This record gives sequence, C-alpha cells and structure tokens, in this order.
Amino acid sequence: MAKSWPLFLSLLAVGRLGQCQGPATLKVPAGDCSSKAYQDTLVARYLDRGAHRISYLSPQWGQYCDSLIAACPNIAQAYQQKAMPLIKCGDYAQAFPLVDKAVELDANRWLAYRGFLKCIFSKDYTGAILDFQRVAKLKPNGREMDHTYPFFEGACELELGHYKLAETAFAQDIALQRGGDGSGQLHFNSLFYAGVVAARLKQYPQAQAYLLQCLKAYPQHPEANYYLALTYQALGQPAVARQYLEAAQRALIGGYRLNEDNIFYTNYPGQITEYEVTQALKDLRG
Repeated sequence: MAKSWPLFLSLLAVGRLGQCQGPATLKVPAGDCSSKAYQDTLVARYLDRGAHRISYLSPQWGQYCDSLIAACPNIAQAYQQKAMPLIKCGDYAQAFPLVDKAVELDANRWLAYRGFLKCIFSKDYTGAILDFQRVAKLKPNGREMDHTYPFFEGACELELGHYKLAETAFAQDIALQRGGDGSGQLHFNSLFYAGVVAARLKQYPQAQAYLLQCLKAYPQHPEANYYLALTYQALGQPAVARQYLEAAQRALIGGYRLNEDNIFYTNYPGQITEYEVTQALKDLRG
C-alpha cells in the first residue's frame, strides 16, 4: 500500500497563495463554439498541451482555463479544471460556482463529481446525496473516483447519523461490486465503512467480519484496525483490542492511511489520527 508523501504539505503551502489568486486571461482565437471539433482543438491547446503540462499550483493553470473559457464559454471541463485547484486550496466559495457551471453545461459528466466534492470536501452531505440520486437516473450503476454512487451515499448517511440508511447504501455498493455472478473484487474501503456502520448499530460480529475482510486486503489500514479494536473493547476483550490499537498506531507512524487519492487535501469520514489511538490505549489501561 502506498504511503503518504512527506514533502507534500510543504510543497502545497508554497504554491497555495499564487494559485488561489485570479490570473490574467491569455489572448484566444475566434471560432465556432458549437463545433465539437473546435472545442476539442481548444481543450487540446489550453489543457492537454497547456495546463496539464504544469503544476496546478502555478498561476498559469488558471490563465489557461480562463483562456479556454474566453474562447468558448460552453465547455464544461474548463470550469471544472479552473475549480479544481481552488477546491484543493479549500476555497469552496469560489470553486463551487464554477463546478455548478460545469454541471449546468454537462450534468452527465460532472454531476457525480460535484456530489463527490460535497461529500468529501465541503461536507454538504444532504446535497451530495441529492446529486448522487439524480445522477443515478442519468447513469445507472455509474462510478466516481473508483467508487459506486451508493458508496458515497453511504458515507454521507454515516456522517448524518442515519445508520440504517448507510447500511442499505453500503449493501448496494458491495452488491454492485460483486456483480451478477458474485465474483467481483470488493474495495477495501467499502468493507471498512460497512464495518463502521455495523459497529455503530452495535452489530459487533458483523462489524468484525467486514473489518477483518478489509484487513485481509489491506493489513496496514489504520482505521480498520482502530474500529476493529473498538468492537473487541465493546465485547469485553481488552487484550485483543490492544493488539489492534497497536497495529493502528504502527500503521499511522509508518505513514499508512485510508489510501484514497484525496486524503492529502481533506479528511474522509471516520479517518483517525494518532491522537485517537493514543486515547483509546489510555482508556484500556484505565
């Protein structure tokens, strides 16, 4: 499993100020914006051969996006790409109107993305659920950021404290991954969250089954070790609980995390730090 990048935060801090400022617009050629071929030419020029060849932390990223918008204001990807660095800077007030514009222009492509941003970044759980329910009608059984739509609905319901709804959503998520023949491979974080929901419902044997499956796929998963420890503690088995808490602690010290792409920018539901593990170990000692 990949470890976190030790220099990431320092690099982000260096580039944050410049990227969050509004850059000037480059000159653009005139053309027919109703033409898909012309749109593709502009995307190739300003994104593929422009912004995507530099860091999104550079002010030039915004210049390329502004130029694309100036040339053709009906290209949804231009607004999404302009919003992306702002999201990662935490400037949601400026970012979401741009994402909303992308959704307005191309809901089929960007509605699930907006739901993901609401769920993971801005913590607008109710808004995220509505987006995923809407996009499910447009693209049944679709996926976003390597997960099914019910995965994100389940994460939102979990954070809202709607545990039975979360349980249903993660059951749908797991069923979709398994497929019709039941042979599909499950994402370890689906198993993790299903385990957390079961634990919140005090269904401890079921929670342990999910979390152990998660750890079979990803033994260093800090959160799975931590929540599994809590189930053993709830069942009056402190010695076993301590083993899993210590495993969670070793994993965190070793740099292991939930292993989702965006954990460098925001916390995922149920994500822990060494503080939670240390406190849990102290509680075991009485």
